[in-house]
Amino acid sequence: MLKRFQPLYERSRRFAARVASRLTETQTMALLAIVVGIAAGFGTYFFEQLLYGVKWCLTNWFAVEESNLLYLFYPAIGIILASLFVRYIVKDNISEGVTRVLYAMSRRESHIKPHNTWTSIVGGATTIGFGGSVGPEAPIVLTGAAIGSNVGRLAKLNYKNTTLLLCCGAGAALSAIFKAPIAGVVFVLEILMLDLTSRTVIPLLISSITAVAMALLLRGFEPVLAVSLTPADAFQLKQIPLFILLGGVCGLMAYYFTTVNSKVGAYFRKIEKPWKKWLIGGAVLGILIYIFPPLYGEGYEGFMTLMHGQPAELFNNSLFYAFRDIDWVVILFIIGTMFFKVVAMATTNAAGGVGGTFAPSLVVGAFAGAILALVCRAAFGWEMSVVSFTLVGMAGVMSGVMKAPLTSIFLIAELSNGYGLFIPLMITACISFALGYYLDPDSIYTKQLRQRGELLTHNKDESVFVMLHLEDIVADDGVYIRPEQTLGDIVRILSTERHDDYFPVLDTDRTLLGIVRLNDVRESLFAPERYDRPVTEFMNRKPHKILQHERIQSILQRFEEDGVSVLPVVDKENHYLGYISKNRILNAYREQLVLISQ
Repeated sequence: MLKRFQPLYERSRRFAARVASRLTETQTMALLAIVVGIAAGFGTYFFEQLLYGVKWCLTNWFAVEESNLLYLFYPAIGIILASLFVRYIVKDNISEGVTRVLYAMSRRESHIKPHNTWTSIVGGATTIGFGGSVGPEAPIVLTGAAIGSNVGRLAKLNYKNTTLLLCCGAGAALSAIFKAPIAGVVFVLEILMLDLTSRTVIPLLISSITAVAMALLLRGFEPVLAVSLTPADAFQLKQIPLFILLGGVCGLMAYYFTTVNSKVGAYFRKIEKPWKKWLIGGAVLGILIYIFPPLYGEGYEGFMTLMHGQPAELFNNSLFYAFRDIDWVVILFIIGTMFFKVVAMATTNAAGGVGGTFAPSLVVGAFAGAILALVCRAAFGWEMSVVSFTLVGMAGVMSGVMKAPLTSIFLIAELSNGYGLFIPLMITACISFALGYYLDPDSIYTKQLRQRGELLTHNKDESVFVMLHLEDIVADDGVYIRPEQTLGDIVRILSTERHDDYFPVLDTDRTLLGIVRLNDVRESLFAPERYDRPVTEFMNRKPHKILQHERIQSILQRFEEDGVSVLPVVDKENHYLGYISKNRILNAYREQLVLISQ
């Protein structure tokens, strides 16, 4: 069957090669950005149809006036199905989509495996459709990035252009799912930390606009948040203190968000057996959703009911349905949903589900803003716009969680056509960002990568060092000293071998006992009567060492602190692996810098 299409494939490949040979690099990147945008738009549409199809089949027949016991079991089934899919079919880690993209950029030369163009869609739709309290954005961003990465590899592009196409795919996917092209571009520049130049912005714009055009064609022109701001929702100067207060609340909620996510993840990582994770995660998630039904899935329906002025709909399928018209019960129910949303999200991901933190941060922010407006209305009788405070709260928590104030501002403005809220959006997002940064400078995506020294930044020097691998720089010239050897043996080595100012002393199993430096024996080299003295007399028994897999940045600091140019590299058992010199690091830095620039 495949042989029939071989001639067609060869003719297509030759035609593409002829076309590419006549285009400049800029024209080629623009053309590929269109291809990536179209593919990301289709991928987003397929993901949404699959997700809401699963969700509709499972829940559309529930009676709204009573709770349903199936809420206790659906999440566990979704987590188990997603985990089995990842374990036996994917056989790769597809969770934490945005973090995986950042890791690919820094450690895998922007190469993302081809299966990521579809596996995140299936895993995410299964998890969220069955009630997993996570967002669809991270899986679709990983899908779009994988599309861009693999298009770049098929076109045999270098690292710089492959990275650009990867970012085009990620931005296009986010743009398509929210129908927000500007937010997609800013997301790439602010979170994926791509440099802002005309070479990068034009392909990003092209791919994002193309993906949004595909979304409009396939899904219609309705905004994602079908709300319209009335004159009563307009920003007023007297509300500035309340938006400042909301910014502080959002900053604290963002810190709660990242802290709980980290602690829940750490707890589940201690559990070795998958079935225990499924049992504990499924039980926690099922109970939470049974008590607070708005936790089911990504949670967009929950804050949409708030913005439409129908908070009583939050009580659909709830145990508290009969109390839906009591103001303070509504407020307490929203507060509980807001806090437990973070627990439900973290549990879903940690137990084996596939999803992201993007949508949960929006939900938590929406509920925080709505709570402030409802409390002011119930306690003081103030006429507060729940719609505007809900929208601004979404930007606030998202800014604090992701450390991305610009992305949050433009996303909410594009989602709701709420450009009239730009001032409160900026006030709340910036205060939340500042407070969140003070409490924890890393975003939910970058914390682990920065700790491991695997995070690219806008600082060129740091980014180049991140791409260097210690194992590629370690040298081993095979020249060792045994503890029973003498100074005369060192003299003979110096007369026959060219060697750095450094001699490792090893025992029979390559354990590092110490090192001998030329400065330690320089005076004795010209005294033949000392040649029979053992090397252990000149050996430094506690030399400074580099552990395997250390960060290059910390190694450079070690050279400066110790005042040496060569250091030994050992594993955890102190077995000698080789040595590394300051010159080798600087040469590798220059080579990597040239590679990136080309």
